[in-house]
Amino acid sequence: MTRLQVGQPAPAFALSDADGNQVSTADFAGQHLIVYFYPKAATPGCTTEACDFRDNLASLQAAGYAVVGVSPDEPEALRRFTEDQQLTFPLLSDADQATARAYGTFGTKNLGDRTVEGTLRSTFVIDPEGTLRHAAYEVAADGHVAALRRTLGV
Repeated sequence: MTRLQVGQPAPAFALSDADGNQVSTADFAGQHLIVYFYPKAATPGCTTEACDFRDNLASLQAAGYAVVGVSPDEPEALRRFTEDQQLTFPLLSDADQATARAYGTFGTKNLGDRTVEGTLRSTFVIDPEGTLRHAAYEVAADGHVAALRRTLGV
């Protein structure tokens, strides 16, 4: 797995949202974009992280940041998760995990006594020109958004 570095161009993506609409990096051209990768909708850690983004979205948007979440879940699972948690930002389906691989967020992780391959919880900030300005790999779900806000000065 190759990890991205700050200063690199962010890999482009076009993924389906919870309603099956295509959302791409091009849709956010000229804006600051936070892209966070999470392993599975409606699991405890992913719910904590998504709700933290939801609860901090107004302050992030006021500072000029849009937010999208990316997971390997199918759009239907994303729609249920969005509705259940009243999420107000797009969740995108990376079912084949090609985007996770492009961002270096697919790899080996430990789940209890098992070692599995999957999406590693990671967050990226892309500037209006499409350049990575922040890359954080294997972040903790709890407290991550607060740490990101501190990093961004929001």
